[in-house]
Amino acid sequence: MGQRAAGTGVRCGRVGSETRRVTISSQLRNEQVTISSQLRLDRISSDSDPPDHPAPPQILLAPKAQMRRLVLSKKMAAVDTFLFTSESVNEGHPDKLCDQVSDAVLDACLAEDPDSKVACETCTKTNMVMVFGEITTKANVDYEKIVRETCRNIGFVSNDVGLDADHCKVLVNIEQQSPDIAQGVHGHFTKRPEEIGAGDQGHMFGYATDETPELMPLSHVLATKLGARLTEVRKNGTCPWLRPDGKTQVTVEYRNEGGAMVPIRVHTVLISTQHDETVTNDEIAADLKEHVIKPVIPEQYLDEKTIFHLNPSGRFVIGGPHGDAGLTGRKIIIDTYGGWGAHGGGAFSGKDPTKVDRSGAYVARQAAKSIVASGLARRAIVQVSYAIGVPEPLSVFVDTYGTGAIPDKEILKIVKENFDFRPGMIIINLDLKKGGNGRYLKTAAYGHFGRDDPDFTWEVVKPLKSEKPSA
Repeated sequence: MGQRAAGTGVRCGRVGSETRRVTISSQLRNEQVTISSQLRLDRISSDSDPPDHPAPPQILLAPKAQMRRLVLSKKMAAVDTFLFTSESVNEGHPDKLCDQVSDAVLDACLAEDPDSKVACETCTKTNMVMVFGEITTKANVDYEKIVRETCRNIGFVSNDVGLDADHCKVLVNIEQQSPDIAQGVHGHFTKRPEEIGAGDQGHMFGYATDETPELMPLSHVLATKLGARLTEVRKNGTCPWLRPDGKTQVTVEYRNEGGAMVPIRVHTVLISTQHDETVTNDEIAADLKEHVIKPVIPEQYLDEKTIFHLNPSGRFVIGGPHGDAGLTGRKIIIDTYGGWGAHGGGAFSGKDPTKVDRSGAYVARQAAKSIVASGLARRAIVQVSYAIGVPEPLSVFVDTYGTGAIPDKEILKIVKENFDFRPGMIIINLDLKKGGNGRYLKTAAYGHFGRDDPDFTWEVVKPLKSEKPSA
């Protein structure tokens, strides 16, 4: 005979020729029902019911646990967005001042001697700039002149703004490159270009995404352009109260579309800029909105919920090296992708192209950008790694975050066929020995990537084609 489970109101019996067991936890009291069967229950009948009198079909209500999962699924579908933030700093930030001095020295060396080996560091603090490192060059370089010109062009023309370019102390401590490194990497210039080894070990990354025309992350692009615009309106007199130092930050709301990043709106804009003593906070906020934010951020990304933090600390009169010490190579995320992708840790500025920290990152960007621009993926990251003195890369890696039109292993094969990752060949293919005219100085502020400038040869897309994999 069929039995009724106590207090449940659910009849247990035999269905066809198979017995189904319905286990009910009496403690949950109708909150959870566990059915141990993968087959569909069309009806439940009792042994006590005669064959010609089938039991009426039972209605099984969805358990509360299942209902909760349904509610959560709907919420996740409705809130399929996330926030991501990138920052930037102006050319008057003390760390960026140092990057620019180091790259100005590199330009001066390469302009006279394209085979210069440069590892130039700069540090600064109140009333002082120091240049130090290892440089082997035939060029006649006036280091002090370069330091003063670079600081003056940024806008550091008096102690009031953070540094007086014409009267600050300039210290120089430059030595030649270690002969051990020179022998291992360059073979005293006897090696052919394809034989030149990497200047050091390390791993570098290139990244690209289809969310902007530059194939760069929107959060990074906007933060960088806000900083560049601050400098523009300072130098052209639109906002005469501005001083050289400043920082920007942008938070963007994104949607993940199968691995591709789709910007929805700008959530928060933050600007902290150095200013003179006479301007009021209200004037600062009004000018920043009208002359900086409005020309930079497309209207489609701003709405009534966008948050603006404009000089939120109140006053920012003291800046530049007077406010903070600066050092080359401390803004590597700002220099690259604003926190997107990945970073191997090596800085760029002050390094000649035999240093793969720089040249390896440049060719990795070109590869990633070419993948996206050619339609092979909507988003891509490329990693390359090296050993000191060894020409061939140790590894090359490609990941398209699930956005690839073909498998990643096929894209990797295409990348290896189209890009030569040996340091000597990178230098030739991207014309990286060409210095002077501020070529590398331009990279030292407002980003190394996503720039529309013929000197940024690594931004030139290589068309990539693929044969569809056989079925």
